[in-house]
Amino acid sequence: MICATCNIVCHRFGKHRNGLQRFRCFRCGKTYTEKRDRPLGNMTVQMEKATLALQLIVEGTSIRSTERITGLHRDTILRLLMLAGERCEALMSRLIVNIPVKDVQCDEVWGFVGKKEKNKTGEEAINPAIGDAYTFVAMERSTKLVLNFALGRRDQNTTDLFIEGLRRATNHERFQLTTDGFSAYPSAVNLALSDKASFAQLVKVYTTTREREQRYSPGDVVECVPVPVFGTPNLKQICTSHIERQNLTMRMQIRRLTRLTNAFSKKRENLWAALCLHFAYYNFCRIHQTLRVTPGMEARITDHVWTIGELLSTHF
Repeated sequence: MICATCNIVCHRFGKHRNGLQRFRCFRCGKTYTEKRDRPLGNMTVQMEKATLALQLIVEGTSIRSTERITGLHRDTILRLLMLAGERCEALMSRLIVNIPVKDVQCDEVWGFVGKKEKNKTGEEAINPAIGDAYTFVAMERSTKLVLNFALGRRDQNTTDLFIEGLRRATNHERFQLTTDGFSAYPSAVNLALSDKASFAQLVKVYTTTREREQRYSPGDVVECVPVPVFGTPNLKQICTSHIERQNLTMRMQIRRLTRLTNAFSKKRENLWAALCLHFAYYNFCRIHQTLRVTPGMEARITDHVWTIGELLSTHF
C-alpha cells in the first residue's frame, strides 16, 4: 500500500473489523484499508449465500422457497437475480457469436407476466408489459447449445428480432433450420438468413379445435407434415423434437414458467433475468446427460464446466 500523500510504502497496521488488512503511513499517520473484492458490485451478500440462492433458482425453486432456505430476503434475491441476469446476458452476447452449426431448431414457449392476456382490463389491455410473454429459443441439434432466445409477443416483430439474433450467433457456413408452422417465420428467415439457411417447417395437425387447444394442453397430434420452404433441407432432418424437449427443461427449471402455479413473473424484467441466468447456466454449467459435457464444451466455446460463481464474477 502506497501513501497517497507521502508516496511511500505503508506498514501493516492490524486488521479491519471485516477482516481486511489495514496499513499506516509512519510519516503522516494516515491509515488505509486494502481494497475489498466485490464480485457482486454494491451488494453485501456473502458469495456462498449468493451462489446457493442462484443454484436453487436454476433448479426450479421459487423465490419464497429460496428465501426460506437461504435466509436472504426475497427483495435481495430478486436484486441478485437481476445482477446475475445482466452479467449472463453480457456473457452470452460475447461468447455465442459466429458459432459453426449444422442443424438448428426453433420453437416458442408460452408464459405470461402479471396476468393472462384474457384477464387484462382497462389500461392493461394496451400495456405490452402485461399479459402473454413468449420465449423464442433456437438450439443446435447436435451440441444442444442454445444459440439465441428472445422474449415478447408471438408476432412478426419479435420473430424478426429473434431470427436476426440467430444470424449473429451463427457463422457464414450453410445450415438447416427447422421451426414449427408459425406463419411469421418464413418472412423473418427469408429476410435474415436466406443466404445461409435451408429452411423447413414441421406443421402439426391436431384432432381438436383451437378453443380446446387453448386450455392446459393441445389435442392429440394426428399428423406431422414436413414443409420445405426454401433452400435444400434434408427431409429426414426436419424435426423439432429436440427443441421441444428443451421446452420441458425450461418449464421444469424456470419456476416462472411452471404451469398451473402462482409462481408467475410479476415484472417482465424479472422474467428476462431468469431466462438469461437459465440459458447461461444450461450452456456453461450444467452437464448434459447425453453429451456428458456442457453444451458450451461440446461446441468448443469453453474447455471446462463453469460454476455459478464464474458466471457472477465474469465482467464484459
